[in-house]
This record gives sequence, C-alpha cells and structure tokens, in this order.
Amino acid sequence: MSLLELIAAADERGLAASAVACLDRCLPQPPDGADPEPLRPLWVACADPGLWPDRLAQVRAALDAVADAKGAAPRIRKLLGEAPAGRAAPGLREWADACSLLALAVHLGAEAGPAAGAGTVRRCREAGPDGADPLPAGELRRQIRILELPAETADASSAGAGLRQVLEASAEGQRVLRAAVSRRARGRA
Repeated sequence: MSLLELIAAADERGLAASAVACLDRCLPQPPDGADPEPLRPLWVACADPGLWPDRLAQVRAALDAVADAKGAAPRIRKLLGEAPAGRAAPGLREWADACSLLALAVHLGAEAGPAAGAGTVRRCREAGPDGADPLPAGELRRQIRILELPAETADASSAGAGLRQVLEASAEGQRVLRAAVSRRARGRA
C-alpha cells in the first residue's frame, strides 16, 4: 500500500501515533536545559484518547515557551495548533496527513537543500521511495512502517507494545535526521 492509502485506512490510534511520530522526528535538537522530549505527553494520549485534549494543551504550551524560530519548529507549533482537540475528531486524518507532509519535506530539505520540490514529496507518497534520495526514502519507509504497526497490534492486549515500537522507530528516525543535519552544517562550515 502507498503511504496515502495507509493514511486513508488507518484508525484513530494509528493516525494519532503517526502524526506525533512525524512531528517528533522533525523537532530540532533542543537547546541546553530544554525538555529533550517535549512531545512525550502526546505519546501516552495516542493509547488513551481521553487524555488527548489535556496532553495536547500541555505540549502546545511547552513548545510555545521555546523561542526557536528557525527550522521546522515554527511549522511544528503551527501544526500542533491545528491538531483536533478531540482525538476522534474528523480532522485527525487531515492533521496526520499534514504532519506526514511536513516530515517528508524536512527530510527532503535536509538531503537536497531548501530548493527541493513538493513534486518529489507527492510522488513518494503516491508511488513509494524508488528514485528518492536516501533520507526522504528512509522517512517514507519509516512512515509506512509506523502506520502498519498499530494496525498489526489492534487488539487491546498488544496495543501498548505497538505504540512502543512506533516510538522506537520514530526515535531512530530522529537520530538519523539530526545526524544528517549535523553533517550538512559541518560541510557548510
């Protein structure tokens, strides 16, 4: 299935986990003394929809307090501001889709520079990673896997394990992106 088909078929838990994972991977390296995992409260709310409104408000406040105005941080804050207050809201699928687009654009930009086009992102989401540069191709595969994991663990007894696997996949992706950004910055210096 393509990424777009998986987003269209995902349940609320899968959409919430996918969206939070996309935003989590795009977060820049936190400044010294800042919370290294500001989106952590939303991870718990992926498993428990009753916690979503309070945890979303908590994360919005935490990120609003960070004065980072460069990179993906402003776009992450904007997307968090647009997140549906109720996890069951009809806008959850659209929000997850927007988070997916941001993550792919950030990975494409880190690989190819800011001039990389939206056409590549659209093609990858529809047709797969073939022909894409390594960083966006890896992100696309990661997004697909993250959407598949909650579907594979749909029963209540394994739902927590599925979300832990999503968190692990997302953390690994965050390390990859931060390393790529660091290499690119060193190359400019």
